[in-house]
Amino acid sequence: MNAIILSAGSATRLGELTKELPKGLLEINGKTIIQRQIEIYRKNGIENIIVIVGPHSDKYSFEDVLYVKDDEYQKHEVLGSLMKSSKHMNEGFIMSYADIVFEEKVIQDILSFKGDIGIGIDFDWEKNYEDRKLHPIEQADNVIVKDGKIQKIRKNISAKNNDELLGEFIGIIKLSKKGSEIFLERYAKLKDSHVGEFQDANSFEKAYLTDILQDLIDLGHKIESINIDKIWQEIDTPEDLLTARKKIK
Repeated sequence: MNAIILSAGSATRLGELTKELPKGLLEINGKTIIQRQIEIYRKNGIENIIVIVGPHSDKYSFEDVLYVKDDEYQKHEVLGSLMKSSKHMNEGFIMSYADIVFEEKVIQDILSFKGDIGIGIDFDWEKNYEDRKLHPIEQADNVIVKDGKIQKIRKNISAKNNDELLGEFIGIIKLSKKGSEIFLERYAKLKDSHVGEFQDANSFEKAYLTDILQDLIDLGHKIESINIDKIWQEIDTPEDLLTARKKIK
């Protein structure tokens, strides 16, 4: 199974910190975010690691990593960047955003998932927004889960029934070989034929990963939650970076 680290964004909200440096190369207590991810993947038996890069691609220097350059990162959003590595998805893969740090047990929980399409969900997510002034809770990628299956995934939603759980997508997914086939087939069809708005995006070209996941759910595909109750942290602002340096050793 391959691991794909998505690191093609421009990270403007971090200001001067990422003016000349990709967000995934910011240091957390002596190690960069991506370095931490690579070490965890390798420690858990994943040797084939692909890093999708965008601006400042010359700054990456990890050994035994395959780099895929996204020269069109300004034209599309997360989904378009991810699909630059589509030929590495056929046998199943794990994908993580390059702006999250997490302890090793998070990946162990992801790897133990046996379904076809699973996404990491933190159900105790609201604590992460306490005193988080620069990234309001309304910007969380929320997920509504019922009986372990994802019902909705988008920003600023709420569970309305007692049998539903509300969580936050942490930025890690796992797809089996079958799950990858479903994902790639749907993407190819949409790319060739879709016109106009796509889920919460103004166009398919500007779609996020969450948009195509919701599309698959709407079509009846089973997408399951992987409960993450270990330490993790998204880094989107300087405030988040300081928090991560306190939480992650």
